[in-house]
Amino acid sequence: MKIGILQTGLAPDELKGSFGEYPGFFERLLSNKGFTFQTWSVVENVFPDGPDDADGWLITGSKHGAYEDHPWIPPLEQLIRDIVAADRPLIGVCFGHQIIAQAMGGKVEKFKGGWAIGQQTYDFGGAPMTINAWHQDQVVQVPEGAEVVATSDHCANAALLYPGKAFTVQPHPEYGDDFITGLIDTRGKGVVPDALMDDARSRMGRPLDNGRMADQFAKFFLEGTLA
Repeated sequence: MKIGILQTGLAPDELKGSFGEYPGFFERLLSNKGFTFQTWSVVENVFPDGPDDADGWLITGSKHGAYEDHPWIPPLEQLIRDIVAADRPLIGVCFGHQIIAQAMGGKVEKFKGGWAIGQQTYDFGGAPMTINAWHQDQVVQVPEGAEVVATSDHCANAALLYPGKAFTVQPHPEYGDDFITGLIDTRGKGVVPDALMDDARSRMGRPLDNGRMADQFAKFFLEGTLA
């Protein structure tokens, strides 16, 4: 099964040498599950011809806001609607979660409660998962037809299921604590409150459920369901 990765952000220059670009994070997360991958850097206005260019699609995170005025956002929203209409499974992570919601009629904005960074625990229908986060924006209005399938104390709409169509999550199962440390040392300085960054460092080292989320992604790609 070929997964098309729609890259919506670029990794910090200071971290690329050690970690690479964002599509590689997902290729590692979903390795050994029988997928092949091709990336289109939509943030640089490189788009596929249409939904049929891949069997399933994944939209990455980004430093940009879904509501910002960038020339690549309207065509990305149209591509999202085309993918959904074509019944190609679609997964979104962080910005991907937000832009899919916006494209489908939801609303995204800067959360008044501020940033969430580092390890967070999410309630997936009674099953807790600990996954790293790095965001201030949130989906504040859920699109019609989407189901909230995970919440946290900080994020009411932490994961959405568009039955048989898309599965999206706010946190980053592709991030380890090492990359969060890198973000704290680069993009976090002067942007995220120091107290939040210190708290995130204090919670590092605990087990992450990235592998469990990867299994959910794979199941959705292959079967169109989480159950």
